[in-house]
Amino acid sequence: MTQTPIRSRDDGGFTLLELLVVLAIMGLLAAIIAPQVLRYLGSSRTQTAKVQIQNVASALELYRLDVGQYPTQEQGLNAVLVAPPNTPGWSGPYLTRSSALTDPWGQPYLYRNPGQHGEIDVYSLGSDKAPGGTGEAADVGNW
Repeated sequence: MTQTPIRSRDDGGFTLLELLVVLAIMGLLAAIIAPQVLRYLGSSRTQTAKVQIQNVASALELYRLDVGQYPTQEQGLNAVLVAPPNTPGWSGPYLTRSSALTDPWGQPYLYRNPGQHGEIDVYSLGSDKAPGGTGEAADVGNW
C-alpha cells in the first residue's frame, strides 16, 4: 500500500495578508509616481511645441529672404509649403511636411502678421485651446 504524503499548510503560495500588503505597496508607488509622469508628459509637449515653432519661424525667415516680406495674414503659414499666387522669388517649400504646421495637441499653429510680440507671431494656444493659461495650457510662441 502506498501512502500519499500529507501536505502541511507551510508548503507554498501566498497568504491573503501578503497579497494585500503587496497591493498596498504598489498602490502607494502608483500614487507617488503617476503625477510625476503626467507632469513630465505635459512639459514634453510644451517643449516640442517650442522647438516646432522655432522651425516654422526659421522657415518664415527663409521665405522672407527669398520673397522680400513675410507671408501676409491671408496667405498664412501654408505659404511656406505651397507658393502663393503672384509671389516672385518663392523657392520653397521651406518645410518638408505639412504636419510641421500642427501643434502637439493636434491644432494648427496660429500666425499673426503683423505680430503683437514681434514682427510676426507663430504660436499655439496649448492644451486648453484658449488664450492664456498656465502649465501645459499656457500659450507657446516665438516670443
